[in-house]
Amino acid sequence: MAASPKTLYARDGDAHLAYQIVGNGGPDLLFVPTSTFPIDLLWDEPTVAAHLHRLASFSRLITSDLLGTGSSDAVPINDRPAMQSWTDGLVAVLDTVGTECVSVFAMSESALPAMLLTASHPHRVRSLVLCSPYARYLRAPDQPFGMPEPALARYIDSFEDTVGTGAVVDVLAPSWAGDAAKRCWWARGERLAGGPGYFTRMLDLFLRTDVRPALESIQAPTLLLHRRGDRHVRAEHAQDLAQRIRHARLVELDGEDNVWFAGNSDRVLDEIESFLTGARSATPTNRVLSTVLFTDIVGSTERAALLGDEAWTTALAAHNRAVERHVAGSRGAIVKFTGDGALATFDGPARAINCACAIRDAVEDLGLTVRAGLHTGEVEMADGDVHGIAVHIAARIMALAAPGEVLVSGTIPPLVLGSRITFADRGSHHLKGVPDPWPVFAVRDIRD
Repeated sequence: MAASPKTLYARDGDAHLAYQIVGNGGPDLLFVPTSTFPIDLLWDEPTVAAHLHRLASFSRLITSDLLGTGSSDAVPINDRPAMQSWTDGLVAVLDTVGTECVSVFAMSESALPAMLLTASHPHRVRSLVLCSPYARYLRAPDQPFGMPEPALARYIDSFEDTVGTGAVVDVLAPSWAGDAAKRCWWARGERLAGGPGYFTRMLDLFLRTDVRPALESIQAPTLLLHRRGDRHVRAEHAQDLAQRIRHARLVELDGEDNVWFAGNSDRVLDEIESFLTGARSATPTNRVLSTVLFTDIVGSTERAALLGDEAWTTALAAHNRAVERHVAGSRGAIVKFTGDGALATFDGPARAINCACAIRDAVEDLGLTVRAGLHTGEVEMADGDVHGIAVHIAARIMALAAPGEVLVSGTIPPLVLGSRITFADRGSHHLKGVPDPWPVFAVRDIRD
């Protein structure tokens, strides 16, 4: 058994994120395991510990438990928007360890927040390595290779029945199936990850998330690794990522293991070492994944005429101060005021939704009614403004909103799973100047 490195804590607000640092043999590498493998237990398995030490031989290896898993703070599974909270936590770890730019290595489920981190904070990620990744697990009209909904429910139930026993090794690491010690180590990790109920609710969040809208915003050189016989993630998932991510290279390997540290791990590590030590960094860019918010004062012309110029100017100034206060409090940035509304951007969709609802409620006290529209997509920031089709989509969705209503595009609901935010389907709409119809959802009143 290898000696475990010291576990330290980073803070994101009131949340504590567990992390470890090993070695200093090269550039910073952030390894994000899935929730099955708490970082305090990784080192108890000699084979895994040896692989981690090899990673640390050519990097300063940083490992971290996602919020709500392992030694990080436990949080109610439906109390926070999962992907946003996990991405925020990784940024907090990077800030705490003092790294401005890092390579990120993630596996299967943990690849989802890693991709969002890379898309939302392109200046923080030098390169990206994803092993057995997927962007959306479920089947969709444009993703026929995904798992159908009825099969997914049965699949998750099968995990719940075996959590804590080590039986899932037969699916995720079949080359270890006959090793009793490794099965025991795996089972202990599952039990300490939160028990069957928590574990399967966490898995359900991962398997229902869809980060495909973020993929075009990933600018870092990306290495995708997938074993041809993987029983959990299909080859088409990795192939789809290779097509959607600009600077991605897919390496398909022999074997059936989903987890990278089982089977022929030396080949995996060879690919990672070659990629990290020889890969170029991401080119600086103004393109970034962002949630765009447009607000508009309903009936502003009529209201201005009723109040008169002086009173309307006072009311508009109070409106702008309320918008500024709530956007700043939600870690957003105001791009500009539009005369009777505002345009703002956020690095997390749940924060943007909560901000839109807070603005709506605050200006009611001023006798004003607003409507809001939001969309998550790639924008380009230049000269203090934002550009791109994501901005147009958010504006068009706002135009569909009724007084007091907050509407979002269909990209947003899968990204805020785990939050208390719920939506009502408003159907698909053709948006002026935007190709293809877009699904639109109304935010249910989060005050209830």
